[in-house]
Amino acid sequence: MNVKSICSLIEEVAPLSLQESYDNAGLLVGNSQMEVSSVLVCIDVTEKVLEEALLKKCNLIISHHPLIFSGLKQITGQNEVQRCVVKAIKNDIAIYAAHTNMDNVLAGVSGKMAEKIGLKNIRILLPKEDSLLKLITFVPRIHSYAVREALFTAGAGHIGNYDSCSFNVEGLGTFKANDEAQPFVGRINEFHTESEIKIEVILPDYLKFKVLTALLKTHPYEEPAYDLIPLKNSWKQVGTGIVGDLEEPEEELFFLNRIKSIFNVPMIRHTNLSGKKVKSIALCGGSGSSFLKNAISVNADVYISGDFKYHEFFEAENRILIADIGHFESEQFTKDIFYEIITKKIPTFAVQISDSKTNPINYL
Repeated sequence: MNVKSICSLIEEVAPLSLQESYDNAGLLVGNSQMEVSSVLVCIDVTEKVLEEALLKKCNLIISHHPLIFSGLKQITGQNEVQRCVVKAIKNDIAIYAAHTNMDNVLAGVSGKMAEKIGLKNIRILLPKEDSLLKLITFVPRIHSYAVREALFTAGAGHIGNYDSCSFNVEGLGTFKANDEAQPFVGRINEFHTESEIKIEVILPDYLKFKVLTALLKTHPYEEPAYDLIPLKNSWKQVGTGIVGDLEEPEEELFFLNRIKSIFNVPMIRHTNLSGKKVKSIALCGGSGSSFLKNAISVNADVYISGDFKYHEFFEAENRILIADIGHFESEQFTKDIFYEIITKKIPTFAVQISDSKTNPINYL
């Protein structure tokens, strides 16, 4: 297996096109065609992690946080990022990151948090907007099944828990082929009417090229007609954070202590307890304080995230219980996601979870 093949397994779950505009996910160091002997998965790439990779004979590191986040103008070993890049290149170690693209999917960072807590009925807290397209095309009836299947295989027609979704209606298409044409039906310079099926499917915009390629390859016409229409719909399967429900309501203090145990945190910074039981839980791995208003808007009882500033705690206004468990602590199980994705597809492949401590924050 080469680097590209391994990383493509991650991208099947969290496509790079889902990363935020400020991010730098993807292959950061190394040759995509290099053969991989073993993979080390981690949250952060540090010098200790590089040493661990060398010790364990891993030549591909998959991390959550990108080693190179802002541009490198020089590589002189003046800081840890530069030293890690130098060490990785010298030792033929590839480095790949799945960051906000892994944050933005249901089966990603926040989804793993929800799984650990035992939440049911999970859904995206803040769905992505303006990320869907509607494809409309017109196909001769006898070829409509093949074209539909090609579009579905390419990723179109997936809506929530359903796939193979399309709308179809019969109609009549008309055209006249000129002298340069090679018509599939009809004759040169003769007006032709053909019984056709109008097919409509939804697709994410990042699959536009793949779906159009499938359409043009399968459609029998020399010049297939199609429309691509941007939609204003919310994409409820992709976006920031998760909201879900506990099986049974829990006392606030009991719930916080359970969270403390699950995430193995020495402390939780939280707002005042109200004395009521909690059931609806919103959460966001990493720095999620800016999405507090969204957690309040969905009537969540608790919002779990990291990196809340002092004044942001006031914004709860007794409408929600904020539980700041820490940035690293909320994302720590991302290593398990990487491990599960790869070993599920390639059970015999060597994947190791890093045991290096990379959380820069300590508690006294």
